[in-house]
Amino acid sequence: MKGFKEFLLRGNVVELAVAVVIGAAFTNIVNAFVKGVINPIVGVFGTKDLGSYSSCLKGPCEVSATGEPTSGILILWGTVLSAALQFLITAAVVYFVLIVPMNRMAAKRKSAVEAAAEAEAKEVQLLTEIRDALVAAR
Repeated sequence: MKGFKEFLLRGNVVELAVAVVIGAAFTNIVNAFVKGVINPIVGVFGTKDLGSYSSCLKGPCEVSATGEPTSGILILWGTVLSAALQFLITAAVVYFVLIVPMNRMAAKRKSAVEAAAEAEAKEVQLLTEIRDALVAAR
């Protein structure tokens, strides 16, 4: 049990659990955005529900009251389009809200570290020159 407890309390596992919870909550936001904003915009050109877009591949397609095809081959491309839109929106938000600021912060941190290293190198060089001048003066 001790090893299992250490595994659970490691930083990576806790961070992963937090990420899963935040991701689930974020999925609800994206789904609401697609349902409340994207679908009505698509509704201007056709039906509001992207899931209702479909094509009949073979024969006359008949659909039961529950939405299940009873004859023919029904291709539900509207649900694929809806899922693709949700994925693109999620990916864009993650990229622009998380990745871009993190990259900027990392670049600033890297430049600060490089500046500090450069200043330290100049200081070492100056101290070396002072030491050499003191040795030469003796």
